Amino acid sequence: MGSLHTVFHSTAFEIARNLTLFFVALLWLGVAFWVHRDARRRIKDPWVSGTATLLGLVPLAGPLAYLLFRPPETLADVKARRVELRALERHLMQPQPQCPVCRAGIEPSFLVCPVCTSQLKSPCSQCSAPLDPLWQACPFCATPVGSRLELAAADPGSADLSSALTAEVMASSRGSARTRQARAS
Repeated sequence: MGSLHTVFHSTAFEIARNLTLFFVALLWLGVAFWVHRDARRRIKDPWVSGTATLLGLVPLAGPLAYLLFRPPETLADVKARRVELRALERHLMQPQPQCPVCRAGIEPSFLVCPVCTSQLKSPCSQCSAPLDPLWQACPFCATPVGSRLELAAADPGSADLSSALTAEVMASSRGSARTRQARAS
């Protein structure tokens, strides 16, 4: 029994006990600090956040109770979700594309309006993808977009500029004749 007494009153035992108590107190304050930081990230009201911090100071049961009742999302997550919902709502509120002539609903990939046969976009000369009138190059095959007259004049195989102009006039007159026939029927 005397040897047990000497072990508990030895300097090594006192140092080990003090170190253990120091690390337990450090862990307790660290958990309380974590509860405080987590509550500030998840709770907007400073009074509720302070109450959660005080709850985190209660050893063992406080942090466990906080974990059970804390909000599932951080304030940053809530804000990001709201911004995303607003962006989706704005996207859904945008009007559907319409034909500029007859106002029928069209798809962005349509070359002509299915109702009035007005030409909406021109096809790419290389890959036949629909091209916006303002585009300088096809985004699908990288072919430069130029007027057909420029391409015909630059082509060394073409006979002359007058035949290219005649072909262009004929093509546009056929397109406008089809449009007039569609409108008449």
